[in-house]
Amino acid sequence: MSIEDLLRETLSDMAQEEQPPPPGRFLRVRVARPYRRGLALAAAASVAVMAVGSTLVVERLSSRVATPSGLGTDKALVEPEHARIALTVREGARLSQILEQLSTATGKPVAEFERAAKDGRSLGLPSYAGNALEGFVFPATYEVSPKSSPEALLAAMVTRFDRAAEDAGLVEGARRAGRTPREIVTIASIVQAESGDRRDMPKVARVIYNRLNRTPEMRLQLDSTVLYGLDKFGIRASNEDLKSRSKYNTYAHPGLPPGPIGNPGDDAIKAALNPAPGPWLFFVTTDPKRGITKFTDSESEFFKLAQELSKNR
Repeated sequence: MSIEDLLRETLSDMAQEEQPPPPGRFLRVRVARPYRRGLALAAAASVAVMAVGSTLVVERLSSRVATPSGLGTDKALVEPEHARIALTVREGARLSQILEQLSTATGKPVAEFERAAKDGRSLGLPSYAGNALEGFVFPATYEVSPKSSPEALLAAMVTRFDRAAEDAGLVEGARRAGRTPREIVTIASIVQAESGDRRDMPKVARVIYNRLNRTPEMRLQLDSTVLYGLDKFGIRASNEDLKSRSKYNTYAHPGLPPGPIGNPGDDAIKAALNPAPGPWLFFVTTDPKRGITKFTDSESEFFKLAQELSKNR
C-alpha cells in the first residue's frame, strides 16, 4: 500500500467510512526511490498534505501508524488538529528565515528545526540536492499544526518542491540545458533574488547563462551571492563585502556558487529552464521602488544604468 493510499484510508476511517477524497487532492510522496526511505517514510506517514486552493494544509496523523507488516491488524487513527496556523513562505526566503518562521508558528525552539534540517536526505530530498535543504523548501502557504514535528513539516515542504520540479520538468530540462538539476535550482535562486518583477526573470536568467557561457568565462559578479555567503541581507554589497573569501563571492570566483542562495518559486524555476533569447550581459534595477530593471550587452551602457540607479536612490 502506498503512502497516499494509507493517508486516504485513515481519513476515511475518521469520517466513519465516508468516501475518501479523490487522489488528486493529495501531493504525491514517491517512496519508490531508495534514498527516500527511513525518516522520510515516517514523516510522510505522519503528515497529510492536502491542497486547498493555493493553501497546503499539513495535518498530523496519529503516531500509531501501521507499518507495512501490520496493516491488516492495526489501522492508523487520525487525531484531528483544529488549531492550525497559516504559514506563508515567501519566494526567495533563505532556509534560516524559514526555520525561524516555523519556530514562531509552532512554538518549538528553532534548534529543533535546525537539527531536523541537517539530515536533508531523510526528509525526502532528491539525490541531486546534495543532502542540503537550501533551495528545496518550496515557497507556498501552509496551514500547520503546532503539534506536527519539525521533520514532518520540512518533509511536507520538500514534497511540495518535488511536485513543482516534476511539473516544470526540472530533471529533463536540466539535461537539455547541459546543467545538473542542482545547478538549475541554484540559477533559479539567483534569478529570484535578483528580479524585481517576475516578468524580468527569463531575461535575468539569460544574463546568467550568457556570462557562464562567455569565453573566457565571465564572472557573474552578483551582490546577492556575496551577501548570502556572508549571511547578510540587503540589495548591494559593500566594497568590504566584495573582499570576502567565501565561495559564494561571484566577484572573486568564476562560475556558479556552490549551491542555491534561497528557495525559488515556480516562476524562477521556469525562467532558469527557459531563459529569454537575447545578447544581454548586464542588468541594473534602475528603480528599486518600482522594480524597474534594464538590460544591456554594452559595458558603457551598463555604467550609464548604474548612474541612473544612483540618481533614483
